[in-house]
Amino acid sequence: MSQTMTGAAAPASAPARRPSNRWRVVSLVLAAFVALAGVRAFTGQDSLTEAGTIRTMLVFAVPIGMAGLGGLWAERAGIINIGLEGMMIFGTWFGAFAAYATGNPWAGLAAGILGGVFGGLIHAVATVTFGVDHIVSGVAINILALGATRYLSLLYFVGAEVDGSRGGASQSPQLPEFPEVSVPFIADLLRPVQAGGWFLVSDLARLVVGLTTDMSVVTLIALLLIPATYLVLWRSTFGLRLRSCGENPDAAESLGVRVYGYKYVAVLVSGGFAGLGGVFLAMVASSVYQQGQTGGRGYIGLAAMIFGNWRPGGLAMGAGLFGYTDAVQVRGSGAGVHSLLLLIALALVAAALWQWFRHRRWKTALAAAVAAVALLAVFLTTDTLPSQLVTYSPHIATLLVLSLAAQRLRAPAAVGRQWRKGSS
Repeated sequence: MSQTMTGAAAPASAPARRPSNRWRVVSLVLAAFVALAGVRAFTGQDSLTEAGTIRTMLVFAVPIGMAGLGGLWAERAGIINIGLEGMMIFGTWFGAFAAYATGNPWAGLAAGILGGVFGGLIHAVATVTFGVDHIVSGVAINILALGATRYLSLLYFVGAEVDGSRGGASQSPQLPEFPEVSVPFIADLLRPVQAGGWFLVSDLARLVVGLTTDMSVVTLIALLLIPATYLVLWRSTFGLRLRSCGENPDAAESLGVRVYGYKYVAVLVSGGFAGLGGVFLAMVASSVYQQGQTGGRGYIGLAAMIFGNWRPGGLAMGAGLFGYTDAVQVRGSGAGVHSLLLLIALALVAAALWQWFRHRRWKTALAAAVAAVALLAVFLTTDTLPSQLVTYSPHIATLLVLSLAAQRLRAPAAVGRQWRKGSS
């Protein structure tokens, strides 16, 4: 009788915890937005929440998010993909070349994705088939991509010209653009609310306008790939088998899972996502391919993936955070970033209270409180920040986020393992 009751209670209790976790995430996002609206109202820096900043955030966040999704697919199958930066570089160049050669942006999108898949294939052959160290293979791909795209630019872009725009050894001519999509009437309906400057109400209106107007169709595709990844990896048999390869490949093999095949698929998809991010940089965020265009976003994408605890939703939050920091730097310059000091100080105060009352970690709480006081002092005693600090604020945000998130992370158990069939 007791066994029956216990068995019946277990399935009922497990699903009950999930809504609670989701509610905590939603509550955190809402609290952050309310705090941001409060900082905007207090400082008068409308650039913090205006629709243009939201659109700019998407422009910066999408390449990071695509690189992060690529890293998620690979690492969930047990393969560390440091080569995401190189795969993005392949995506920028092949996408630009195909768009320039055909005059069709969709041909550029397809070619850029295939360029990233090509980089993923190199990584898969090296790590899965030949057992090369994952880090060594990834670094080699990054170096190869830099040299190869420079050589190809010398061959095909030097002397090329489109409507008066000339290419060169480090850039392409002008590239065709993707169409944009908007939800009709939203901007017109919410324009008075945006201009009102009301706390939270105007900020919410600006957020809605920023997310529903003048959006590139590639941005929309990228946003849809985040829930699609969740459905494939967490709600399908295929995804369960792929993730088992990153948790315990020996057990997966014993159950008949073709571990090599799933690892290959994961790394190829990983390269395709990185290639898509590269196309976005060359043809949406910009209108020409330029050498060094990725700017380390492949590595920041990995940081966003780690911040998100190897989950698509958390990854999207991390990419949005890094993209927002970049957007505020561009739209609000030093004054906007200076206003964020107050927001960060409030977040640190909340973290200190949480650590003290919930976990009783007084050292962590004290460190967060001291940092909050220091940032508040800087905010109150200065009007702007040094230009060097403003320029590198996204990288500083990356380090801060990773240091704060490190305590709750759990990577796939077998990630980075040089697994060989029959090794168990």
